[in-house]
Amino acid sequence: MKLSDKTREVLLGPLSANNPVIVQILGICSALAVTVQLKPALVMGIAVTIIVAMSNVVISLIRNTIPMRIRIIVQLVVVAASVQLSVYTGLSITNCILMGRLEAFAMSNSVGDSLLDGLGNGVGYAIILIIVAFFRELLGSGSLLGFQVIPQWCYAHGYVNNGMMMMPAMALILVGCIIWVHRS
Repeated sequence: MKLSDKTREVLLGPLSANNPVIVQILGICSALAVTVQLKPALVMGIAVTIIVAMSNVVISLIRNTIPMRIRIIVQLVVVAASVQLSVYTGLSITNCILMGRLEAFAMSNSVGDSLLDGLGNGVGYAIILIIVAFFRELLGSGSLLGFQVIPQWCYAHGYVNNGMMMMPAMALILVGCIIWVHRS
């Protein structure tokens, strides 16, 4: 099955060229909050992907019946109902990627395109969370997914975990480095 150029851009654009975190600079708060370890970053990435896709579909289905003066309220209600499925309710409902995609895309596009947009933006967001969490957990605690990765002999020869990697500021610095690499 060959994807049209528009469909390819809607689904794959958010993975790099139009990534919600490193290009649109959305969802930074949760990147700071859940990336100390890889497991919560994976869960948050999956949750946001499902919630954005599901909310996009619902808003796209009812977009022609929503009065413009209350559209944001309706979008918030849809998101609030959707995030009840997530373990990160507080972070998900305030995630500007959700509201941004509903307002910028689902309100004016078909259900199929809105689903693809939600999936693409969710996966693009998850990729950045996973990259940041990978480096923070590896360098901050010497483990990945709770398994010790840095061998004991490294510690015996003077290696010390970088405690700064566990601080929220390091997530911001890592996101900044990813933006720099992406733009260059």
